[in-house]
Amino acid sequence: MAQKTREQLIEVGLKQIHTAGYGATGVNEILALADVPKGSFYHHFPSKEAFAAAVLQRYGEGETHRWETMLGDKNQAPLKRLRLYFEDLISVYGQTGPISGCLMGNLTLEIAAHSDVLQPMLKGCFGAWEDAVAEALREAVAVGELDPSVKPRELASFIVNNWEGALLRSKAERSDRALDVFLDFTFKVLLKG
Repeated sequence: MAQKTREQLIEVGLKQIHTAGYGATGVNEILALADVPKGSFYHHFPSKEAFAAAVLQRYGEGETHRWETMLGDKNQAPLKRLRLYFEDLISVYGQTGPISGCLMGNLTLEIAAHSDVLQPMLKGCFGAWEDAVAEALREAVAVGELDPSVKPRELASFIVNNWEGALLRSKAERSDRALDVFLDFTFKVLLKG
């Protein structure tokens, strides 16, 4: 029963923090949405920050599954997989998706500079994501889709950073235009073989 309550709190928190933000999401709101008593929250999480860490970990697990599934599909060429992956991200986190924006990016903007708990977690999440993109780029070099002089890790960092910037801009404009520009430029110019 206790594990079920913890899971329920994390699932509700993931949706609420992703939608409204860390600062705009209160513990009482989470409790009401999860329909659990206040004592249950503090039984599982010593603070809102610790709760946000559990939410971020859950989000990271979901995103890891997404990139492992999509980027690990060896039935497609590496750059094709990478493009399909970012197209999927647009459908999920773009303005027409169920929840616009990336939780990692949102938390970075909102709290990373002030949280010694969340900042290293966010750094690790971004690093793992860059590793996954870099691996796809290494494969693209190995099969001749990209020039051998490409530095996969640096290029992956550039791509992830540009994605996050485009996602932020798409929220400001309430449009997927910045994401479409990211996709076109990344795959038609930057990664053109």
